[in-house]
This record gives sequence, structure tokens and C-alpha cells, in this order.
Amino acid sequence: MNMEARIGVVVEGGQRALNSGAHGSVVDAGARKFLQHQNAHSKPPINPQNSQLGTVNQLLAGGIAGAFSKTCTAPLARLTILFQVQGMHSEVAALSKASIWHEASRVINEEGFRAFWKGNLVTIVHRLPYSSVNFYAYERYKSWLQPFLGRENQLGRGSPDVFVHFVGGGLAGITSASVTYPLDLVRTRLAAQTSTVYYRGIWHAFHTICREEGFLGFYKGLGATLLGVGPSIAISFSVYEALRSFWHSQRPNDSTALVSLACGSLSGIASSTATFPIDLVRRRMQLEGAAGRARIYNSGLVGTFRHIMHSEGFRGFYRGILPEYYKVVPGVGIAFMTYETLKSLLTSIPPN
Repeated sequence: MNMEARIGVVVEGGQRALNSGAHGSVVDAGARKFLQHQNAHSKPPINPQNSQLGTVNQLLAGGIAGAFSKTCTAPLARLTILFQVQGMHSEVAALSKASIWHEASRVINEEGFRAFWKGNLVTIVHRLPYSSVNFYAYERYKSWLQPFLGRENQLGRGSPDVFVHFVGGGLAGITSASVTYPLDLVRTRLAAQTSTVYYRGIWHAFHTICREEGFLGFYKGLGATLLGVGPSIAISFSVYEALRSFWHSQRPNDSTALVSLACGSLSGIASSTATFPIDLVRRRMQLEGAAGRARIYNSGLVGTFRHIMHSEGFRGFYRGILPEYYKVVPGVGIAFMTYETLKSLLTSIPPN
């Protein structure tokens, strides 16, 4: 999936979806480390207010970090979307001439530099509830799954079982993607607009889609989204854990932050490569019938895959993969560092 899924497993800013979207272990490990450090030095009595305050701080830090990361990488995110949807209404022969720099120059010349952030406001609006739902759902699923799938008690370890992370993270990603999907669809349609403006803003887009396509129009492509969320997070977790374990075995004294950033970025690239075709199909289904255009894919998810394969070939499923790669590495790094910085600032504020 896009960054929504990869950055949002427990908390958007430092963990891996949503949302797009993975890298959940990054922040989860950081949170565990912080809690272990606190418990090692003092064991104050349980205070529900402090516990609630910690949850709010994590939600706030995660939401801001996710929004800031998406804003920094918005130009690459928009280029990715533009490439992904080019094959819908363009001749395949013309697509062979497309390049990142050519498309970026076109955006600047035709729409201006600010157009790289087109749809970013709705992205930020989407990021905050996505992060909150993702965090809350993950914690709930993890507590429900632990008695059945976890081995924490038997092995005497303080960290949840890896399989619990996989299943809980996947279910949390599906839940958060479903709840906030209309915002994601509106964001895609705003970002896919070029010189011709059909949707004048967030509320105009909501009103127009509801009037022309009905309530179900807000959920076009949801099946492809849910199909990609689970594999994306599972791949991210497995690659991240494998790389981190290998790194620590070879270089145990390296900085934890450096290891998390490097392994998280590599796992993001692996996840993008594996699930990018599903993400491309999702984007195109979201734009089906948009702006009054004729419908192209009328046979559902499988039919869309077949249509793209027949008209564009296998390479068509990876249209826009390069800007996606360029986005993943700095996006995860910015999200992680912003989350850790905000968490430190918020936890240093004494409670009233």
C-alpha cells in the first residue's frame, strides 16, 4: 500500500498501515523501551489519569508525526498517484515517454509549484483519525489475541508474540482503512486532478460524489484496499524483524534509532514492491467514473487486473513505483524522528 498502511500499525507517526498507510515495530519497540526504562527506575502506584495521559500523548504525537511526514513527502505522493492513473485515459504509446522529471515539470508549468500539495489538506484530515483508530484497534486486537496466540507468559518475555503483532496489526489496518476510507478516496481524486479542476475542495468533492455516485461511491476500491493492507503489514513486520535481528547480531553496539530507521525504510521498500500492483488497482477503482468520465473497469477487482494486464502489460502494474520508492525512505525517517521528538517533549510536560 501507500504510506498509510506502512506507517500506521500502532501509531501513525512511528509505526507502520496506515494509510495509508506498517513499520509498526519501530514505535512499538520504542514504546516498550520507554516503559521498561521507567519501570526499572521506579514503580509508582497505578494511576488511571497518568495512563490515560500517556495514551493521549501517543495519539497526539503519532497523528502530528504522520501529518508532518505526509506533508514533507506530498510532492512524491502526488507524482505516484499521477503515474498510477495515467493508463486510465491515455494511450499506452504515450505513456512510454513519461518520466518523473517530465511529469514534475509539467505540474510546475501547468499548475504551479503549490500543486504538488494538491489534496494534502484532506490527507492531513485523514491522517489524524486514521492514526487514532489504528492505535486503538491495534491495542484492542492485541489484548484479545494474546490469550490465544501469544506466548508471552510461557516464555517469560516482556514483548508480545510476533504472530500477535502480525494478526493484530493486519486487523487494525483493515479497521482503520475501512473507517476512514471516504477521506482517502476524496484525497485521491483531488490529487489526480491536473489542469482541469472538477472538485474545488474537500467539501465540494464530498457533495459532488454523493450527488453523482451515491453513498457507495465513497467506497469504490475498498476491496482492493483491504486486500492489500494485510499483506503489506505482514511483509513490513517480517522484513523489519529479520533485518533488525541480523543487524543486532552483527553490530550490537549500533544506535537503536539508526537501526530502526534503516530497517524500517528497507522493509517499506519491500512492502511497496510486493503490494504496489494492488495499490495501483485501488487508485484506479477510486477514480472510476470520477469527474463525469465514462467507466472503464466494469468487472470488479479481478476484471480490473485483467484489463490492465491486457492493455498495459505487467509493467503497467508498477507505473509510479520510482516516486513511491523515493517517498518511502524519507517518509518513514521523518515520521519516526518526529514521533520520538514529540513523545519526548510531551512526556516531559508535568501533569496538572
